[in-house]
Amino acid sequence: MWLRACSAIICSLAITAAGASDAFAGGAGGAVAVEPTSSAGGSSTTKTAPLHASPVTAKTPNVAYKGPVYEKTATGQIVPYTSPAAATAAGSAVGGAAVAATAEAEGKPELLVPGTLARYVDGLAAAPESAPAAVQEIIWAGNQLIGLPYIYGGGHASFVSPGYDCSGTVSFALHGANLLVSPEDSSEFEVWGSHGVGRWVTIFSNPGHAYMTVAGLRLDTSAADDPTNEQGPRWRPLRPANGGFVVRHPTGL
Repeated sequence: MWLRACSAIICSLAITAAGASDAFAGGAGGAVAVEPTSSAGGSSTTKTAPLHASPVTAKTPNVAYKGPVYEKTATGQIVPYTSPAAATAAGSAVGGAAVAATAEAEGKPELLVPGTLARYVDGLAAAPESAPAAVQEIIWAGNQLIGLPYIYGGGHASFVSPGYDCSGTVSFALHGANLLVSPEDSSEFEVWGSHGVGRWVTIFSNPGHAYMTVAGLRLDTSAADDPTNEQGPRWRPLRPANGGFVVRHPTGL
């Protein structure tokens, strides 16, 4: 009986420690994963491996990028990306306006860049090739909102709206990866998903505002810490700090 009591206490302590680990995982470079492994004799052991964690703060608002950019076509082919400005210039001899009109009709491109960080390209976010498909879908969904106005309550009655507010923007992006079946408000995001900073996606929310970081870029309707001061949903530089917000992330991301 004494052995059973001790076993129960040890189990309780282990659960408490695991819960504390989940609450604080994802801090500055401190996220870890405990993975089961098999020894030569077949018994199970554990090892600790560092997890990739995208940054959620930045010392500078600079988001300039000059590396290679690719585009995923409707057929799934990956091809080099040509910016609209370059396409218009190249097609000026045969009607640049027609080229621009065609690009607009086709919608926003699904951009990709090498590595694990999203990049800012022509006002859109290019998804990292090394990211999970769900992360790429979040980024491409967020791109669809660029240029739309901020509308209080926008994106809550329906995912389809002429404009979006802060939590409506976050909801739309998550819905793009099938992670959300109905829009959430900023208070609801305080208890959505899992605790702490995510490996790829992190949501910051309080009763008055919500925004998210995805693979090193910030999707936000607020122009705080954004030198452009542009309004409405768009990709922005990471903030130097994210104080005053509850931190959550999609489970597994």
